[in-house]
Amino acid sequence: MSGIPHDHYEPKTNGEKWLNSRLPIVGLLYDTLMIPTPKNLNWWWIWGIVLAFCLALQIITGIVLVMHYTPHVDLAFASIEHIMRNVNGGHFIRYLHMNGASLFFVAVYIHMFRGLYYGSYKAPREITWIIGMLIYLMMMGTAFMGYVLPWGQMSFWGATVITGLFGAIPFVGDALQTWLLGGPAVDNATLNRFFSLHYLLPFIIAALVVVHIWAFHTTGNNNPTGVEVRRGSKAEAEKDTLPFWPYFVIKDLFALAVILVVFWAVVGFMPNYLGHPDNYIEANPLVTPAHIVPEWYFLPFYAILRAFTGEVWVVQFASFITGGIIDAKFFGVLAMFGAILAMALAPWLDTSNVRSGKYRPMFKWWFYLLVIDFFALMWLGAMPAEEPYATFSLIASAYWFAYFFVILPILGVIEKPLAQPETIEEDFNAHYGKADAKATPAE
Repeated sequence: MSGIPHDHYEPKTNGEKWLNSRLPIVGLLYDTLMIPTPKNLNWWWIWGIVLAFCLALQIITGIVLVMHYTPHVDLAFASIEHIMRNVNGGHFIRYLHMNGASLFFVAVYIHMFRGLYYGSYKAPREITWIIGMLIYLMMMGTAFMGYVLPWGQMSFWGATVITGLFGAIPFVGDALQTWLLGGPAVDNATLNRFFSLHYLLPFIIAALVVVHIWAFHTTGNNNPTGVEVRRGSKAEAEKDTLPFWPYFVIKDLFALAVILVVFWAVVGFMPNYLGHPDNYIEANPLVTPAHIVPEWYFLPFYAILRAFTGEVWVVQFASFITGGIIDAKFFGVLAMFGAILAMALAPWLDTSNVRSGKYRPMFKWWFYLLVIDFFALMWLGAMPAEEPYATFSLIASAYWFAYFFVILPILGVIEKPLAQPETIEEDFNAHYGKADAKATPAE
């Protein structure tokens, strides 16, 4: 499975040999658990197990919630109240599902920015990165559709605003929006479509996760130095790696336990902290909320969507050269999806020969500014679409695109990187000291 030399599963008993010749599932699990892993992985590499936990939590709690939910505009809100008030443990299961989505996105954002800093998207891991971005898009779609299901005020008007974006697409927008909604407006057909897709997409995500894991097991794991594991022989590979079990499994489980302490505290003591109070009011098409905001994990890209108004010169220029086909609304949609596409294109936009940002002094500062920019966009997405927030959103959006399309390509040319260790073993010994040779037994 991996290109790194290591011991593979060898069935010993007749029963193991019989099963392995027909369904080599034990061998697959063995090779997965015992895969050689770079020994210098730091604590930024623990978020994979958190993501796996979140996916399992969301699927399990979602299946239970579906047993009591009714996808109909006249009954959906009441069915949520029924879950909260009458179903045994229903409020707890719903709070787990709600806050599990937030933990899912916390983990995926840290996972993605870790990959951006340590160059996990660089060759030969481009496919792994692209699959990860597809998982992220699926997560965004699943979360948006799930937010509509309670049929509260923010659910209804959030669906109205977001689906309205598809109507901005030239020529096919109106037909596409009508197809998505199942009619001229957000109604019962919309709720049924979103319910069906919200239930289906997590299983597609699970399948993509399997492919994602398969991909990086094939290429090997990246590590903080960006130096590849030596593959000349099994003895050389063992100097750079440790088996995933038990070393990294135990480390990951410890980290997961610490994170779950915080998660359980949020679920138990402040479960509605990240929610919106308007969503506890049943949807009313005749009453528009004063300020429509999506969930927190959509806010950075929502800010980019709103930043490009008709007063921005780039929008005016795009509208002029396309004869008005690209208006401010459509430009905002392009910018929002373009911001995600920029991350997906990082393997080809980053021209540096050095993989890890640890050895790129100029890159570090631009990357830290990108992280600050992301949080700024998140805050701005929750603010009203007025000054001075509109100008700040435009500046923050401009930096996001400049980082990927201008700064990354230029840094690869002008930056002088620091010296890298020759091997992972050298980096590990520099941090933790070289293990003493075993003493020879007394004669």
